[in-house]
Amino acid sequence: MENKEPQHQDHDLVSDASAEIKGMAKQGLNHPSTKPVLTGAAVGAIAAGILPVVTWPLGLVAGAGFMLYKRLRP
Repeated sequence: MENKEPQHQDHDLVSDASAEIKGMAKQGLNHPSTKPVLTGAAVGAIAAGILPVVTWPLGLVAGAGFMLYKRLRP
């Protein structure tokens, strides 16, 4: 019988994210992930300002988290 379950890359997502965040903290704007993650944070904060239910800090974190995820798992 064949295993039909999808093969996910997410098994090391937390360790990959931790390493990426540490690299961003050490290298600052020179790190290739810093600018896209900051852009995602800004877009999330602006979008949250437009939506009546979501606060801007939540939007900021969600936008940054989404962009970080997209950098780790394109």
